[in-house]
Amino acid sequence: MSTSRHRRWRRKIGPVSRWLPAFARLSTVFLLIALALFVALRVAAPYLISTGFVRSGIEDTLSKWTGYHAEIKGSPVLEFWPTPRITLNQITIRQPRESGDKLLGSIESLSADFSLIDALRGRTSFHEFHLVRPNLALTRDEKGLIDWSYAGLLARAISGVRYENGAEVLDPDLDAEIGAVTVEDGTLVVTDIKSATTYHFDSVTADIAWPRLSGAISAVVIARINGEDLKVDFASRQPLLAFAGRNAETRTSLTSNLLTAHFQGIASIASLSAFSGNVTASIPDVPALLTWSGRSIPGIATLKSASLESDIMSSGNGLRFNNLSLSLNEASATGVMDLFTQPGKRPKIGGTLAFDQMNLKPFLDAFALRLAAGEAEEISAGISGPLRVLDVDVRLSARRAQMGLFELSDVGASMIVAGGEAKFDIGDSQFEGGEMTAHLEATQRDFDGGGKLQLSIRNADFAALAERLQLKGPLPLATGSLDLDLQSPKAIWTTGLADVTGKLHFWTGEGTIPGIDAAALRTQAAEKPFFPLSAAAGGAFAFNQLNLQADFANGSAEMHDAHIAGATQTLTLSGVITYQSNGLALSGSLEATDPAKAAELPLLPFFIGGSWPNPVISPVPLFGNTPRAQ
Repeated sequence: MSTSRHRRWRRKIGPVSRWLPAFARLSTVFLLIALALFVALRVAAPYLISTGFVRSGIEDTLSKWTGYHAEIKGSPVLEFWPTPRITLNQITIRQPRESGDKLLGSIESLSADFSLIDALRGRTSFHEFHLVRPNLALTRDEKGLIDWSYAGLLARAISGVRYENGAEVLDPDLDAEIGAVTVEDGTLVVTDIKSATTYHFDSVTADIAWPRLSGAISAVVIARINGEDLKVDFASRQPLLAFAGRNAETRTSLTSNLLTAHFQGIASIASLSAFSGNVTASIPDVPALLTWSGRSIPGIATLKSASLESDIMSSGNGLRFNNLSLSLNEASATGVMDLFTQPGKRPKIGGTLAFDQMNLKPFLDAFALRLAAGEAEEISAGISGPLRVLDVDVRLSARRAQMGLFELSDVGASMIVAGGEAKFDIGDSQFEGGEMTAHLEATQRDFDGGGKLQLSIRNADFAALAERLQLKGPLPLATGSLDLDLQSPKAIWTTGLADVTGKLHFWTGEGTIPGIDAAALRTQAAEKPFFPLSAAAGGAFAFNQLNLQADFANGSAEMHDAHIAGATQTLTLSGVITYQSNGLALSGSLEATDPAKAAELPLLPFFIGGSWPNPVISPVPLFGNTPRAQ
């Protein structure tokens, strides 16, 4: 059986061995002929093709594409090895003079491959363009569209493209081959008429692959703006629709040291009417990004980094961010956000965010409650500030939250900016075993600085709070409540203690004031005309209730009859505390809580002066009493 198989193979191989040498000889002849023709064309091309012919051909091509008139001042250079290529220098592209003589740009050097066969047949076709130091100027009109050209093939293709059955459709007479375009060390100036802003892009390097006008495009562009290098990676199967400001499938990435962003989906450069897809963005250094963009917000350094990832889609007159993941510093949140835009109205941000843990101060920074530095001059000049150009209505929740030195839990809060007012409310939170609500507000009339803070705390452990804040001196340690109402003529976030005015009401149940021994206080007062508080600090003053009210103004707190009632004695204080210097000027008294024991515990008035936490106490003799012996 093995012998039979070998015989069959020999019968098949035999004919092949007879025609294979003939095929090899024929292939070799054809290859040699093709090689000879290739070499002959390259050798003869300089004598058969004139430089002027190719030069005029590329002039006509540039004019055809842009609709402008291309002028070439430099002498062209033709190369035929390894491929036919022309290099042109000192090119300017402008409107014909009878149409306005508008300059589109200039190119220091342009190189392009051309078809040798077409040139021998009296036609020119070019591909693989390389531009060195082009200087181009574009305009973005009021509708958000780019004025690509005057009346050239590109403009006609952009205006004539159609969207049919999910694809970009272009009439054959508007289609054309492009190939690859490389840009080296270019400059681009884009004038945005709608925002009255001009953007300058320097050191532009680009690699663009666009085989045909009707085909897909992919481009990588690196440019420098305001001293920062940006890399844009753009791809689309519908580039003409995208350039026309219509909805098109795109994939865009932006990479720099300050910002990284990626979008994939359907978008338009002109509107948000049909925006859908997925977007991610990361800002590693928010203050640096603001500085680069020419903006500054005082205190923004607390917000170091920010990032988001979300599905995004158009919703009515705005955008909806579904499945949003937002990070601010180390705090992460999930939720839903909306951006509403309506003609004649301010854009509005709304939605809900749920944090596991967060820092409220950077969050307020992120939503720009504070005015940008230098905006007072802008506002006086009639330029809108952030509270005038953006409305915000955001609901927040957090299992744990930090606001400065304070820690909260189970927080429910809201941020509202509307009608020239900015409000931040903590509607519910757990604070030191009790509850806390707060209201922070900045209003339009206080754009040059100003706002107010209202704080309400109920049944909180102030002993734990004093320990957390590492407060020194004899302070009441008890479970109590506090109402605080403060105002400032300056912005809340930049105000100093001397700028604060307002009221405070503090009351507690049972507690102690360590560092005050009532018996030692009476003994020292009987023996000395004045003594430091530390001399009577051997014990603690126990009390059943405390009630304190104070007014704040000009860097001082004026205390009104602080009443601290103990089981046997009651301590009363009133006067002024200069909290910037910790200075005290208080009058006080110690007397029996039960009037029936006034003989046993007579009234002891005294004056407290010096500085906290160890002021000096000076007893005040009662009128009509016999002076104490020295």
